[in-house]
Amino acid sequence: MPQLNTSTWTITIMSVIITLFIVFQLKISNHYYYPNPEPTMIKSKTHTTPWETKWTKIYLPLSLPLR
Repeated sequence: MPQLNTSTWTITIMSVIITLFIVFQLKISNHYYYPNPEPTMIKSKTHTTPWETKWTKIYLPLSLPLR
């Protein structure tokens, strides 16, 4: 039974690793990263509803006093 020649495996594995490293570096270098990301302040909007200006009270059965 013939034996498998493994003398070229080292150079093949090393070349694959180097190629993958270069490809990933090129992919990552295409992205723009902000130098100093800071959170932006978001102003909350106040929604005016018609019942805010009126006096209203909701009577729930569970909130009534016990007798």
